Amino acid sequence: MDNEEKNLIYKGIPLPKAVHSAESLKFAEDFQVRDDDVFVVTYPKSGTTWMQEIVPVILSGGDLSPIQTIPNWDRMPWLEETRAPLLLDARPSPRGIVTHLPYQLMPSSFSQSKAKVIYVTRNPKDVLVSSFHFHGMATFLEEPGTFEEFMEKFLAGKLFFGKWCDHVKGWRSSELKERILYVTYEEMLEDLRGAVVKFSRFLGRPLSEEAVDRIVEKSGFESMKNNAMSNYSLVPGEVFNKEKSQFLRKGGVSGDWRNHFSAANEERFNSVYREEMKDTDFKFSWDEN
Repeated sequence: MDNEEKNLIYKGIPLPKAVHSAESLKFAEDFQVRDDDVFVVTYPKSGTTWMQEIVPVILSGGDLSPIQTIPNWDRMPWLEETRAPLLLDARPSPRGIVTHLPYQLMPSSFSQSKAKVIYVTRNPKDVLVSSFHFHGMATFLEEPGTFEEFMEKFLAGKLFFGKWCDHVKGWRSSELKERILYVTYEEMLEDLRGAVVKFSRFLGRPLSEEAVDRIVEKSGFESMKNNAMSNYSLVPGEVFNKEKSQFLRKGGVSGDWRNHFSAANEERFNSVYREEMKDTDFKFSWDEN
């Protein structure tokens, strides 16, 4: 299958056909959101797997069994992917759901509900690097080509789920008010315990000190890397070529982009980024670098 055959275009954004279909996207459009649903929203490669490790345990009151017995793609299913119709309608509340959808493509019932959202943003340079390696190992995605070629696709929004800047601007400009909590991947790296406490309070699920400690321990990178329910080792080799890269490659660090960007890459990226974000008032730690 060549690169063009691996994607479908949904309302202007490319999506991998392997895990999306016309039927699954129709399901997402018509999805009936419940008031106690919890959404984790990310642009791809921004900490989704990490949040799939944390949020289900918070929703279970500190019980670790969800991350010990259920693969993360079923633990918190993607709203737009093909497995969602098999899982979500019959799932009891509160449902934990992840999505990469831009804000404007959420189901109409979402805006009318009281469902809460945790939106995770990550340094786009690190997102780019993580996505580059992911495209190299995921056989259902288009080949990344050279790093420079891949960077240009990323900046132009030609990779799955479109432009990073558009995704972030859409969600960070939403009018969800108290229904949405914004956090960065870097804040979680700096103080995971504080982030877990913040999430539990936001979701109205206060935890004991012992429960918080358990979540912090079990959602650390080394624990996840050794957890078959979380490390994607259950995925066949013909889907994820682990000889090229591990799915959990360099979690637990930020700034890996410095090991991949040339001076010219950095100048090019910064120029496009500043132009795209010039009319926003968002302040991120990486903007100072």
